[in-house]
Amino acid sequence: MKPTHKNAILGGVAGTIVMTLMMMYVAPMLTGMPMDIAAMLSGMLGGSYILGMAAHFMMGVIIFPMIYVFVVLRVITGPGLKSGLIWGVALWVAAVMIVMPMAGAGFMMANIGGMMAVMASLMGHLVYGGILGALAASGAKE
Repeated sequence: MKPTHKNAILGGVAGTIVMTLMMMYVAPMLTGMPMDIAAMLSGMLGGSYILGMAAHFMMGVIIFPMIYVFVVLRVITGPGLKSGLIWGVALWVAAVMIVMPMAGAGFMMANIGGMMAVMASLMGHLVYGGILGALAASGAKE
């Protein structure tokens, strides 16, 4: 079964919206601190908050779903939910070990909440990947 690109993008839209809402409203309840990836990205890009949010949505809606369809699904077989969850974990590992340290949050988010922030980030990435995988597979062609 091969997911359609259209459904992968729809999954990326839905997953990014849900993850962003979790970042804005759920993560602060878990960590006691805001988790604002758009602000972090805008700082890394040297631009405005809107630029950071645009980068966040471009990655979540276009870049990561296309990598999922063209690369991940060639390596990980099985139901869309399973491959999506694995992709979510891979994105999370890259975030906490590479992107967050580059943004000044420290390795494993040590400077912005430590283990509680890491777990909130994992939850968000699992939700994103699960939604992406499930929706991408919903339009799969044999």
